[in-house]
Amino acid sequence: MTLALVAGRGDLPALVAASRDTPPLVCGYEGVALQGLEADLTYRLETLGSLLLELGKRGVTQVCFAGGLDRPTLDPTKLDAETAPLVPLFMEALNAGDDGALRVVLELFEKTGFEVLGAHEAAPGLLAQGGVYGTAWPDAQMRSDAKVAADHILKMSPQDVGQACVVAQGRVVAMEDAKGTDAMLESVKNAQGGILFKGPKAGQTRKIDLPTVGPDTMDAANRAGLRGVVVDAGDVLVLHAEDCAARADALGLVFWARTGE
Repeated sequence: MTLALVAGRGDLPALVAASRDTPPLVCGYEGVALQGLEADLTYRLETLGSLLLELGKRGVTQVCFAGGLDRPTLDPTKLDAETAPLVPLFMEALNAGDDGALRVVLELFEKTGFEVLGAHEAAPGLLAQGGVYGTAWPDAQMRSDAKVAADHILKMSPQDVGQACVVAQGRVVAMEDAKGTDAMLESVKNAQGGILFKGPKAGQTRKIDLPTVGPDTMDAANRAGLRGVVVDAGDVLVLHAEDCAARADALGLVFWARTGE
């Protein structure tokens, strides 16, 4: 067993595990319920040093991060001896933005000798393929709105905000923040006929936290009065692709993976 899967919430960890010929060693954060998986090891921020040592003892050479985790707080009373020297790194990560925190964690694992695989590398079949999922194709307005959305995500990248936005009739209506895509869509008003767009920020760490969509995304877009979900092909993970296509068709949505149009 050479791959450790550091699993968080959602369907992604189980889908990554299922795609592997050899089951990975599953590492779950204490108190976080995993979907479709059982944790082989549990850890918390204050015991991360011990986890790194244990992974090495078990012959792990590669690590993949998959699934959502809330940014943890550091409880000094729970630090173990192996993790105490890492506290300065933790403080740097906790005080950084999302991208900064991810880079600190990534570098920690790499400096310890592990190769970090992105979920798209561990399970390449989950990457969005160019074209439409379902039967409906985007019209000229949707293609134009998608270009506006993609440009907006890139423009906002230095501010380290979200990886999704809503555009309607050429106007950016909402931008994802730390609360996530669902919260953004619940707040959307006056966007009937618009699109939800998801794509990575410029310079984003692709090995952790690539944008993700699934069947629930189609439902949320429909509730917001949108008529399409657009993602960047090759840069977004699609969970349960066949279900996404069926849900989009049932709701009358376009689900399109654009290829740089």
